[in-house]
Amino acid sequence: MHLRTRIMCANPPAAELKGRKFPHDFIWGIGTSAYQIEGGWNASGKGESIWDHLTHTYPEKIVDQTNGDVSSDSYHQWQRDVQMVRDLNVHVYRFSISWTRIMPGGYMNKVNNEGIRYYSDLINELLHYNITPMVTIYHWDLPQRLQELGGWTNPEIIPVFKDYARLLFEMYGDRVKIWTTINEPWHICEFGYGVDYMAPSYNYPGIPNYLCAHNLLKTHAEVVHMYRDKYQQLQKGKIGITMDTSWMEPKTDSDDDREASERALQFYLGWFAHPIFSKRGNYPQIMFDRIHNLSKEQGFTRSRLPEFTADEIRRIRGTADFFGLNSYTTKRVTKNDHNNSKNFPVPSFSHDMGVVEDQDPNWTGSGSSWLKVVPKGMYNLIMWIVREYNNPPIIVTENGVSDNGGLADYGRVDYLNSYLSAILDAIEDGANVQGYTYWSLMDSYEWKVGYTEKFGLYHVDFNHPNRTRTPKVAAKVYAQICQTNTIDWTYRPTLDEFQINAMAQLPEIEVDAKSGANTIFAALTSRSWHSMTLLLLIVNYLLRI
Repeated sequence: MHLRTRIMCANPPAAELKGRKFPHDFIWGIGTSAYQIEGGWNASGKGESIWDHLTHTYPEKIVDQTNGDVSSDSYHQWQRDVQMVRDLNVHVYRFSISWTRIMPGGYMNKVNNEGIRYYSDLINELLHYNITPMVTIYHWDLPQRLQELGGWTNPEIIPVFKDYARLLFEMYGDRVKIWTTINEPWHICEFGYGVDYMAPSYNYPGIPNYLCAHNLLKTHAEVVHMYRDKYQQLQKGKIGITMDTSWMEPKTDSDDDREASERALQFYLGWFAHPIFSKRGNYPQIMFDRIHNLSKEQGFTRSRLPEFTADEIRRIRGTADFFGLNSYTTKRVTKNDHNNSKNFPVPSFSHDMGVVEDQDPNWTGSGSSWLKVVPKGMYNLIMWIVREYNNPPIIVTENGVSDNGGLADYGRVDYLNSYLSAILDAIEDGANVQGYTYWSLMDSYEWKVGYTEKFGLYHVDFNHPNRTRTPKVAAKVYAQICQTNTIDWTYRPTLDEFQINAMAQLPEIEVDAKSGANTIFAALTSRSWHSMTLLLLIVNYLLRI
């Protein structure tokens, strides 16, 4: 039985337990973002970002009413971070730069030398250990002062962002060889402006999200052209953009559900990928048609989706050296009916798309209600990109799974093996996937859910002043994958004495029954590790003798 029909389970046939190898030049990486890990929110001249503003002004919008003021404290613990990256045997460390740490108000009139030095030291330390920095220029933490001008809905963002990017190329371009302009534009525009979710939390559906995307795409293009015209030949780097989507699985084999799947992929991914990677450029035709027609029905005098000029279409098309892809899970989709039975706001992105999403209750859950483990979806998504955009060079810039805490994260081990198997299937079927970056290096601030969900390969003790980091089981597994270039399902290391002692210091893990983690394993691991430590130490000792 071919892997594509069986990677849904964590136990592949014995013949394939060991030895599935990736191409010899495959790039292995690990990722983080500035607001999630750095802390030091106002240290050494840093300015206020939209996430600082949101979490300080409206703490009730965060599940546990926390913020990223200290988080994993990577502003002070960056050398430990580099050691962790080294221990994982990865080639690449993907991190983002905090705009307000470099330019506190967002403009060039005030540049913070302490911020410049912080990232320079980090980059130098990585290079010292032959780790390639992959720098994200923008990962959601817009300067608050620019948001007060309208943020991404104001075309003023284009020259201001270009100044910011120019400064980064000037300061770091001699050492940084992989750049990503913007991380997950769909989240920036729809979750930031269309609904009340991510900062700036506009909750203004159907209009500012499209203005945001329009300016964002033009900003991205201007930065790429600037890099190619002035820096790329000398600095010899690559530049791209990272987009995100789940795989949109038709709920049934009906024509309507297949059409819903295609429409959802065009709205989620094509909205940003089509202008850059398609042969003709511009937005997907289905977005033009639906938003134009619905805008007219709703009484608007013009489409809510702005139009690019012919020159802008040409200038945006082709502005990426690689296709950065973030994907974690799969959704099932079917069409919304003409009566809007799903009761989407009118107008809104969801109503414009006209697709109803859910997930199969039988799919394996995680520590996040939205994240189900469906490896086949990753294969399907990559092959859709291959067909839609003529097989561009793809780097999976984020993929990972959450849990509720602890070090014995065998669910994460299974997720890694199964999703990497799906990616390897795609490569063997012709997809030009050049690299993979696991998300994330360590537990950190997870935006709207605060510290309640854990994605890291390293546990962080958020109660310790040093934010002590401890490797989880999956860190050992990923380190071996990166070192051997091989998926080995049989490698399931047990906790060593250091990890068991560290686990004894952990508080009880709270398991939220609504999160989908209410399994027998979750119930067992939710018990206090203090009461289990002696037993674990004895078992570990007996195994060794």
